[in-house]
Amino acid sequence: MKAVVLGADDHFRPAEVAEPVPGPGEVAVRVAYAGVQWGDVLVRDGHFPVPRPFVPGFEAAGRIAAVGDGVDGSRIGEQVVALVGGGGYAQVVLVPAVLAIGTEGVDVRTAAGAGWVAPTAYDLINAVTGVGPGDSVLIHAASGGVGTLAAQFAAVAGARRIVGVVGSAERADYARQFGYDQVLTREEFPGALGEETFDAILDPVGGATRIANLAHLAPHGRLAVYGNIATFEPVAVSTNDLLMNGQSLMTYNSNLLSRTAPARLAAAATRALALVANGSVRVDITAEHELADVATAIDDLATGATCGKSIVRVR
Repeated sequence: MKAVVLGADDHFRPAEVAEPVPGPGEVAVRVAYAGVQWGDVLVRDGHFPVPRPFVPGFEAAGRIAAVGDGVDGSRIGEQVVALVGGGGYAQVVLVPAVLAIGTEGVDVRTAAGAGWVAPTAYDLINAVTGVGPGDSVLIHAASGGVGTLAAQFAAVAGARRIVGVVGSAERADYARQFGYDQVLTREEFPGALGEETFDAILDPVGGATRIANLAHLAPHGRLAVYGNIATFEPVAVSTNDLLMNGQSLMTYNSNLLSRTAPARLAAAATRALALVANGSVRVDITAEHELADVATAIDDLATGATCGKSIVRVR
């Protein structure tokens, strides 16, 4: 079958590889579209060490073509989005059956775009920070896949004010269409906020941004950390200061969740997709690439050349 392989030289190349066969508890999904996500960048740059050659791609949508032992055979033919640890940039991908999530009411292209970003954004708003009616929310990387969905999930949850932070004025214009009350550029943050504080803050950035976020966290506020786009250098936080203000700093690791509590991740994905299906939120796919152009798609994400969500057409 056709696939894209990441070699020891950090280059992505089209290749012919053996079609995988599902083992116990697995299904094989014939891929129509695969989503491009930050995990692809981390693998390419060596932050997630994997044996090379490696078929990347961590989210794919299509139909179940075969099932392994212990999986209900009636699932063959079901349209699903697969949340995987690799292998998505190929014509067939294997996935644990629990993480082959039904996409009823959502077209296969949109399902691929939802991928990991939909359950991640949903959990950050609902499970981690517990946004509710009247809350104010600050979201970094507001024009990305998670950020555009998180703003919409926050609005559904009843947030009274939603502020985003992005890398440029052009990205600010893009982000505003997803319900943000105000969008700042990185240069404007945090100065333009004055003394404003927030009940919930979503931070995938790290470094100085994380420190500034703590300064703008309201009493009883919740800061959710789910990445380190800017730097992997640790940030020291005083738990005594958090305690005095009733504040919480929490982390979210969807990759870990997929391995330790996959049913929880699948449940979040199902709830998120239901809101996509009924029109409450939308996944905005802004770029579609051919399988041979995976390297370009990942580079565009890494350099900030794309907003919203990029996908790769496989079928």
